[in-house]
Parts: sequence; C-alpha cells; structure tokens
Amino acid sequence: MLSQNHLHVSLLYIVLLTGTKYGCGGGGCGACTVMVSKYDQLNNRVLHYTVNACLQPICTLHGAAVVTVEGIGSTKTKLHPVQERIAKAHGSQCGFCTPGMVMSMYTLLRNKPHPTMEDIREALGGNLCRCTGYRPIIDGFKTFCDVSNAFNLFPQASCLIQRKNDCVLNKYLIPCQISEELFHMDNVLPLDPSQDLIFPPELMIMGKKRACGSLCFQGDRLKLISPVDLTNLLELKTEYPEAPVVVGNTTIGPNMQVKGVHHPLTIYLFVIYLLCVHVHAGVSMGAVCTLSSLKEEMERAVREMEAERTRGYQALLQTLQCLAGKQIRNMATIGGNILSANPKYDLNSVLAALDCTLQVMSKENGTRAITLNEELFTGFGKTALRPDEVLLSIDIPYSKPWEFVSAFRQAQRREFAFSIVNAGMKVLFREGTNIVESLNIYYGGVGPTLVKVGRTCQKLVGRSWGEDLLADACRLLEEEVELSDSAHGGKVEYRKTLTTSFFFKFYMQVLQELRERVHIQDSALKPFKNELVSNAQSSQDPVGHPMMHQAAFHQATGEAQYYDDIPAVQGELFVFMVTSTRAHAKIINIDPSEALGMTGVVTFLSAGDVPGQNRRMLFNNPEELFAEEEVSCVGQIIGAVVAESREQARRAAQMVKVTYQDLLPVFFTIEEAIQHQSFFDPKRKLERGDVDKAFETVDQILEDEIYLGGQEHFYMETQGLIAVPKGENGELELFVASQHSAYTQEVVGITLGIDSNKITCHVRRLGGAFGGKVMKIASLSAITATAAVKTGRPVRCVLERGDDMLITSGRHPFLGKYKVGYNNDGTIMAADITYYSNGGCTLNESLAIMEKALLHMDNGYKIPNLRGRGLVCKTYLPSYTAFRGFGGPQGLMVMESVLHEVAVKCGLPPQKVREINMYREEECYTHHKQLFSPRDMLRCWDECLDKAGYHDRLQAIQQFNTSNRWKKRGISAVPMKFGVGFSKGFFNQGAALVNIYKDGSVLVAHGGTEMGQGINTKALQIASRILKVPMSSIHIKETCTGNVPNAAPSAASFGTDAVGMAVKDACEKLMRRLKPFMENHPKYTWQQWTVITAMARFTALILGTSRSQVGYPNAVTVWVSRGPHTDMDWENSEGPAYYYFTFGACCSEVEIDCLTGDHKNLRTDIVMDVGRSLNPALDIGQIEGGFVQGIGLYTIEELQFSLEGVLMTRGPSQYKIPALCDVPPQFNVHLLANAQNPHAIYRSKGIGEPPVFLASTIFFAIKEAVAAARRERGLGDSFPLSSPATAERIRMACEDQFTEMAPSPKKGTFKPWSINI
Repeated sequence: MLSQNHLHVSLLYIVLLTGTKYGCGGGGCGACTVMVSKYDQLNNRVLHYTVNACLQPICTLHGAAVVTVEGIGSTKTKLHPVQERIAKAHGSQCGFCTPGMVMSMYTLLRNKPHPTMEDIREALGGNLCRCTGYRPIIDGFKTFCDVSNAFNLFPQASCLIQRKNDCVLNKYLIPCQISEELFHMDNVLPLDPSQDLIFPPELMIMGKKRACGSLCFQGDRLKLISPVDLTNLLELKTEYPEAPVVVGNTTIGPNMQVKGVHHPLTIYLFVIYLLCVHVHAGVSMGAVCTLSSLKEEMERAVREMEAERTRGYQALLQTLQCLAGKQIRNMATIGGNILSANPKYDLNSVLAALDCTLQVMSKENGTRAITLNEELFTGFGKTALRPDEVLLSIDIPYSKPWEFVSAFRQAQRREFAFSIVNAGMKVLFREGTNIVESLNIYYGGVGPTLVKVGRTCQKLVGRSWGEDLLADACRLLEEEVELSDSAHGGKVEYRKTLTTSFFFKFYMQVLQELRERVHIQDSALKPFKNELVSNAQSSQDPVGHPMMHQAAFHQATGEAQYYDDIPAVQGELFVFMVTSTRAHAKIINIDPSEALGMTGVVTFLSAGDVPGQNRRMLFNNPEELFAEEEVSCVGQIIGAVVAESREQARRAAQMVKVTYQDLLPVFFTIEEAIQHQSFFDPKRKLERGDVDKAFETVDQILEDEIYLGGQEHFYMETQGLIAVPKGENGELELFVASQHSAYTQEVVGITLGIDSNKITCHVRRLGGAFGGKVMKIASLSAITATAAVKTGRPVRCVLERGDDMLITSGRHPFLGKYKVGYNNDGTIMAADITYYSNGGCTLNESLAIMEKALLHMDNGYKIPNLRGRGLVCKTYLPSYTAFRGFGGPQGLMVMESVLHEVAVKCGLPPQKVREINMYREEECYTHHKQLFSPRDMLRCWDECLDKAGYHDRLQAIQQFNTSNRWKKRGISAVPMKFGVGFSKGFFNQGAALVNIYKDGSVLVAHGGTEMGQGINTKALQIASRILKVPMSSIHIKETCTGNVPNAAPSAASFGTDAVGMAVKDACEKLMRRLKPFMENHPKYTWQQWTVITAMARFTALILGTSRSQVGYPNAVTVWVSRGPHTDMDWENSEGPAYYYFTFGACCSEVEIDCLTGDHKNLRTDIVMDVGRSLNPALDIGQIEGGFVQGIGLYTIEELQFSLEGVLMTRGPSQYKIPALCDVPPQFNVHLLANAQNPHAIYRSKGIGEPPVFLASTIFFAIKEAVAAARRERGLGDSFPLSSPATAERIRMACEDQFTEMAPSPKKGTFKPWSINI
C-alpha cells in the first residue's frame, strides 16, 4: 500500500532520518537534497545523482539506493570530509540548509573527486541559504579543488581581521596571538574515495536482470503504475488516456504538493530507457533523458564537432546552464519539459527555433512525427498530442553553414528561476551573402503558449541584414507581439521591451559573426558569467578567536534537532489552519461538516473553542486568535482542522466552507491608505532645529520620494511547534520555533486561561528567524495548544511554505516623501521627511518599527534642521512584523536617497556630498539628542574608500562606460550609524543559569535563542574564559521557560550583549564561591576543586551550616540589566534610544545590461566596527549573511499581490532570494582595528542587524550605472527608481528606442495584474 507519497515524508516519519530537511515542498530550496544511486543497465555503470526528496515519490525508487546526510558520516562515528570542512569553514549558521549543501557536494565528489570551481558552482546552484551569504560554504568546499590557486582566484581581495598582537579582549593583558585566517585546513580529513559507500550488490544483481513485469503501487487516494516496456506503456495510455506520464515529477510534483492538484492514477517511467542517438542530421534524444543528460550530450557534441555544426547546441547549453538547479535537472526530462507546455520553461523557444521534430507513438496509430512549433501548444499546459499518445524522442538537428542561432532569457534571478521572457532565434543566410533565406523567432512568456512571430519572420525573408532590417523588425515585433495591459504575470511594458531588446542582441551578434570578428566587441553581446565568490577570508583563551559554531558538526551531519525533527509522540495529531479568502468581509457562517466527515479528521477549532481569551491587547490594539465576526485580510486565521495526519488535515481544511458578506472599504496600498487617512495611532514625530525657517535661507529646495518594497523572511525552517499536554494539573509543554519563548508562554496562557507556571516552552534551535519568529509564532502556538487541550493529545503544527508566507507576512513596505533644503556646495541645511509604512490590518510591532526608522533617519549626517514624521498605514493586508533591521534599513535608505539626489542636483559626486554632511566633531548629538562620537564611523569610511580603491576604480568605471554602449557600471559607497539594543530599556536585560557538577562539567542555560547567530558559541567562550575550563567541558542547555523565566526576545542585535553579560556575571559569582577552595588547594585540578566543594556541602548539610557560609557553587541564576538607561521621550523629541551605535561603511560596484535590466554584483568592500570581536568568524558570518540578505531586499525580492489582496509570491518558484550567482565574486570584509565599546561584553558590539543596510550600496551603484546610460542618450541624471531595483525597473529606467515602443498605459484605463503595496 502506498501510504506515504514522497521520499522526505518517508525519511522523516517512517525511517526517522531527520537530516533531510523539508523547506518548501516544491524543489525550490535544496534543503531536502539526497543522493540517489541506480544501476545503468545500458552503460553497465552505477549512476550517482542528487534529487529533491520532496519531489521524489518513494515508490519510484524501486531498485535504487538512497544516501542521506546520516549515511556519510556522524559525530558518533566519523565525519565525512565534506561535513568536516563546511563546519570548520564556518559554513553552517542556523544549519537548516547544511545537510542539503553537504549532499550536493558529496554527490559531486562521488562523480568527480577533483572538481573545479565551476563544478562546485553548478552542484550548489540548486541549494539556497538565508544565513551565511554563501562565501564560507564555498571556502570549505573549494578545498577539494585540484587547482593550485583555488584559494587565490582573486588575490587582490581578502577578508581580514585587523588586530594587534597585544591584549585582544584579554582582561589580564595577556598577549594573544590572533590569526588573520578564519579557519585552518591543516589537519582535516583527506578525501578517500575508497571509503565511500558501495552500491548494494543485491541492487546490482537486480539491475542486471531485466524486469519481468510492471509494478503497481496502490494508496488510499492514488495509484501508481510503472510499465515494464514501451508496449506496456502504450497499453496503459490506451486504457488510461487521462493519466499523466511522469518521470522526474518536477511539474506534476509541485502541482500536487503545493497546489493540491490530485491525479488518482499516475503512470511512472523508471524502467524504460530511450537512448541518445547521433544520426546523420543531428542528435536524437530519448524523451525520458534528463536535462542533465541533455546538457552533457550537448557539451560533448560542442567539444567534439566543428563549431559551425553546433551553433544550435551552444544556444541550448547557454539556456541549460541557467535552467533550474542541479537536482531538478537530474530529475526533469526533456520530454516532460516540452509537454508541460509552460511558456516560462525555456527549452521550447530554443528547440522550436532549431526546427526540432518530435517522435510520438500510440498503440492504435503507431509512430508519427510532429514539428515542434507554436502549433504543438494549444493552451497553457496543453499540447496537440492525442490522449493515448506518448512522446518517444526529440530530434535536434545540426546547424547548417551560414546558419546562426541564439537563445535569450531574463529572469528575476539569473539562475534557478523561471524566465520572465525567453526567446529562441535562428537565421539562415544565402551562402556567401547577408540575405535572409529563413528566419525563426519564438518567444516564451509573452502569452499563454509559445509565440512565433510568423508575420515578422516572413516579411524579413529576402532582406539584407542591416540597419533597415533592424528598424523594420522592431516595428513588426511591436505590432505582432500582443500583450494586454492586464496580461497574466504583469510587467507588460517590460516584457514587450524584452522582445525587441532580445532581437537587437540577436541582430548584433549575427552582424558581428557575418563580419567575421573573432573577438566580439559590442558589449550588448556578452552575457554575464556566473562566478563563485572565491577569495578566502583571511591560545587557550577562546574569547576573541574565530571559533567554530558549537553545533556545526551536528548540523553538518543532520544530527542537530529542530522542532519538526522530534519523533512523533504517541497519539500525535496534526493541525492545519483555515484562512480567510476575503480581504474585508463579515463572516456569515462557518461550516466544517464536510471536513469533519473525512477520514482521519478529529475536530475543528474556531473562536468558540478557545477556553480563555480569543481576543487580547497587543500594544493597546486588539488582536484576535481566530476571526470571530469579521475578517480584515486574506490569510487571517478563521479556524483550524485537527486530524490524524498532516495530509488529512490539509485536505480537510480545504473543505471547510466559510460564507462571507463583503464589506467596504477595501484597500491595500500606502497611497490608498493616505487617501482614506487610514493610520494607526499614535503617530510619531522627531525634530531638531527650525526646519521651516531654514528652508527660507537655502540655495535650493528639492522635493521627491522613494518607495521601498517589503521582504519575506524566507527562513529555511517554516514556523511551527509541538504541543504536548501532560495530563496533570493542566500542564502543557511546547516544543516551539520561537525567538521569544516567554511571550509565547504568555499568549498560550491567556488563550487557555491557565497560569504561565503550567506552560513550559522548549527551544533547542531555529532554522533561521530574522525577526519573523517573535510575535506570529505565539498565535500559532496558542491555536495548537488549544487543539491539544481540546483533544487531550499531542498536536503538531508545521506551516507549509506558502501558508507561512501568507499568514506571517514580513518586512514593512515604506514610502519616504521628503523636502530638502541645500546649498550649491552640497551642504544640506534642512530636511523634512515623512515616512509611511504599510502596517497591514493590525498594529503588531509596526509602531516600534516606525520609531526605529525615525531614530535612524539621520544616519551619519549632521543636518542642523531635521524633521521626521512617521505614520503607520492601516490596510487590509496581513499584519507586517519584525524583520532583521526592524525599520532601520528603511529609515537609513530614505536619507541616503536624499544625499544621492542632492548630489545629482548639485552636479557633485555622491561620495563628496556624503563627506560634506557627515558628523565630524568628537562629541556629537543625534537628532534625538543622544551623545555619541563619530570617530570610528569616520575611520570605517576612510578605510573603506582606501581598501576599495574607490577613486581609481571610479575613473576606470568612467572609461568603461565610455567604451561600452549597452553595458554600464556604477559604484557607490555609504557610511552607517546603527543603534543597538531596545529603545525600551526594560527589554535590555539578559538571564543565565550556570550549574557546576562535581565531575567538573558545567551546564549553562540562558534566555537567548540560538538561530544561527552563534549566541551559544559566544556564551561558551565567555564561560570558558571566566571558569578557566575548556569549552568541551561546558554544555549549553536548550532555551526553556522553566529554567530561565521572563526572558527578553533574541532580537535588536542585543542577544549576545545581554546573555553574554549574564553568563559572565554568573560565572564570576561561582568563581568567587570557589575561590577559598582554590586558594587552600592551589595544586588541585578543576575537577578536584568541584569534588571538595561537593564534600563541603555534604558536611555542611549534616552540621546544619548554611550553604552560603561554605561557598558551595551549586548553581547561580543571574539577571543582568547592563549599560546606560534607554528610553525615548517622543513628546520632546529626545532621549537615549540605544546603548551604543555600530558603525560601518561599504563600497559596491555593479554592472548592468541596459537591454535586459540584468545586473551583476562585481565587488563589495565592507569595513565594520564590531568593537573587540568575541568571535571574528561568527561576526564576519553575520556581516556577510546580512549583506546578502540586503541584496535581496534592495534588488531581487519582490512581493506581488493581486487586486483582491492575495499574496501571489508564495514559494521559491515565485519569490526569489539571493543565490550563489548574486554574491559578488570579490567580497571583502574588514573588521575595524582598535575599536572600543565600553557598553557591552568585553567591549564587543552587536552585529546581527546593521549589515543589511549596507547592501543599499548595490542599489545606488545600479542607479549610477543607469544614470550613465541615460546621460549617453541625453536624458537627465535624476529619475525615479523604487526598491527593489529589479531587472524590470533597471531596464525601464534605461530609456531608449525599445522602451519607447512599449509605452505605459494611462492609469485607470486597464486592470493591472498586481498592485504595488
């Protein structure tokens, strides 16, 4: 019986192997990567390849061996070198993606023990990481490269820890030798292929025998049949013509997993082999050949044959290199890609341009040939094949003499992303001339099916390949490519522009080849090359040293446990949320009857089932657990279904019928909220000087605005928990993914109507959080706890990726409107800025986020007259919440936009205007009257410009831009002043419990949450220093409200400051108690001291002596409130809002493609003041990871909502976070030398949040590059560019003759596909 459909489900719940993680369910993140090995009967060899376990049906692995991360090494036995090196190179932070990374690299080494850097890039292209910024992962893996200069591909770039060899965080001024390298590979395990797992002999024997019959797997809702041969397949298609034929499951799988599409019967092929055959006219690829096989075959043909015959294959390779990730290419087949009939799939446009032929077959009609062209596709997802036909092979012809072929694609992310528009183009000339004999132009992404511009091609035949042809072709394309202004997918003007831009590229490429120019000169023809970041970042007292993350080995082996890895508790149930499908409506009726009648369903929950309070006050605003009478956003939780399995709960939730009555008004955008004057109270304002009076005396006044889009957290581990009722006294245990376990405990108590002392929250670690697991998880916990109490059974809640994105929301969109007064020399005398944020339907943390934006509005600039207003807009969207930076990146970004635009208006370099306006005095006051010194900020700025070679590179960029018409470069540098800590002082406290046992071991528990930032590692370092015991003798216990109550959230870059000081104070108290024993027995060891204190305690108990008199250390719990008092007086616009400021500076260079809007991040240099780093490796990891997350915020990650307020970007296939290809290949991070911070643990500084903003340098560098393109065309340097600076926005800002062919329609004359919130 087929009870569990997919491999990841089987691994997690049947085999209990939890190393393979579930991140998205659609093959879009790589967290579930495993290696599959199969015997290849045709070539008599064993194949090893990676797959996404979430898409691999378990029953299709008949005859295959599956290796998971647990199978290659463990901390209990022996690590595999891949596991060891990613850990030692600091390539594992939260650790959730690490097993997938390990398995991708392990599989590569199984196939190629001495890989190149390009091999590594390709192998990891299908794996995403949200924490590290990728560089340390590459640092660890490139040690396997058999290349002498693998560590110095960019020798001019380095990441250095600037330290002197004197007192480095050493309380006793003991000289410390600190290495400038973050890790060493001197004693790592060698790679020994002879020690790899062998392919099971029994499977080898089975593989060599031909299958004797078909296989059939029957489940309760589905049936899967695997035919034994082609004849059997044709018979099955005749009997079941509507049954899909599946090989890789990369299209059907996501539809079933994510979209809920159900196929009662599936025909699965994993026995039938169709060869790749070279014939006289070309290559014939079997339809079941994978895309990886196709790529290998094309590479072989290009390598072995003359270039003239393989022009078409080269175009295919160009497409395949960016198509999906390695895992998907290993699973997906060429036949499946074609017959999916999805215009976003890139192959069809190229194959059609090449005049490929399909061989199809049916039992009744035999074999027939079909030309692959636009007529094959009858609609989205539909083809002209008859229901009983199957695709056998694809014939791909060789290129002819005087034939030229190109493929083009533009996607939201250069790799591992569906294309927005793709194209295949082929032209054949009369021999020896430039006269067009035939022309094929196909587009995908400009209609529901593949589009051939037949009229255009026909009218260009017989024409000379010249300027006149180009002009006519663009005009004809404009006429023939029809896209309505409301077309599905939006981006209509951009997509139209790409059609002509692609043809222009094709025209130029062919023109160059006709002129026989071996070295193509025109920049329009050079595609960006994806490169890896390859430059390595360059005592007994552990503090100050680059120590490895304390859980890195466990994370690399899959042994690290996350909440959903906890084995099922007996009687466990699953809960699935029922959410609103309307944005603003009255709930008329909720009918769960159909759901309750389904197999496995136990109960349904709604507001009436809450034993305590369904409504609670949050920041003086009401929050409902379940919507009672009215819904105010799509995705609001109305109820929950509880069932025996998660699949049963998911299906039943879809059957709950909710009747609504729509209400008005309904609006979603900031602009609409302003029109409706829909704002949350209170509104905030900060002001210094006399802004209005200053405007009267300045030389110039500028009024402008900038829009900043929101951002999804996309932590790799979705939100969830397990609630376990204990049965006695109403006690309840929660194993929960929360950054703020005390708040979760509080909300659950309010909901259930029980005291907090009966609720215990356990948090081992989080698979990423970034602020998203502070507030929303509390509501999910309360619902799950309610289900557990009602049923009396444990209940597990695991949000699917799409539901997580819909329900929990993310970073606030902002609109900054400003009026700025400045003098002609660039000095800003006055600025009046109004910040609007889209808060969604409830206030949540929006007010505090707006406050932080206002508190950061000055950044590092002394503007004497400055006024800021902050208004949180109330809209009918899910409530936005905390995200790394907490309003800081938005507040800082608006001010940097002000500086940039003033520089443009003054005709001055932005760098000069920034320097003119910086804080300079030794003692300065912020606009909220907090005293600080900008000395280290100025040092960061000067060192950053120097290390980046800013001025020399600026000249080189100007020369590059002069020499290249269609590629432009830009460079930008910004300083940063970022406040650390909570502006509400009562949050700035930490707690720790330290136990010493008589065997000498130490147990530390604290109130912080480990989510990849290394708080546990730093706590270990601190305890080790004070107690003078090795870190190996200290164990960090899980975060638990039963051990450390009422803890503050791990947020605001303050976790280590608070927890570290608490651990330090606790250990110092213990050492004071131990001191008499240590002085009396100076030659004893640590363990002997702990033994004699235990004996002393025992004696004291017998004699009745108090424990304090004998000084037994037993345990110490310490609460610490450290540093100056923080609080803001908003009425008077003053107050010390932060403990201190973290400073930094960043310089980035980019290159843009003016024809497509694509861009490449070339180089980034960062100098960061982290005080005296507790752990440089962890701090640099936070800097790199935060910066790359900022790349997503400012350039890639784009949320799209429908006109009805439905989030449409709900998973990795629609929402793109930065991948390997987005990291600058030259990425240099420097820690400022000799920095001091008297306000934090060992003079260090918090570093988690500040680096996000530094990625704004990428945005402003893009803006500089666009301005260079516009100047060349006689356009102004001042132009609007919203964040994120997506390919669409870049391209449309580079106005030219092609964008003029796609004018924007007038607002109100059409219904847009999506809205800008």
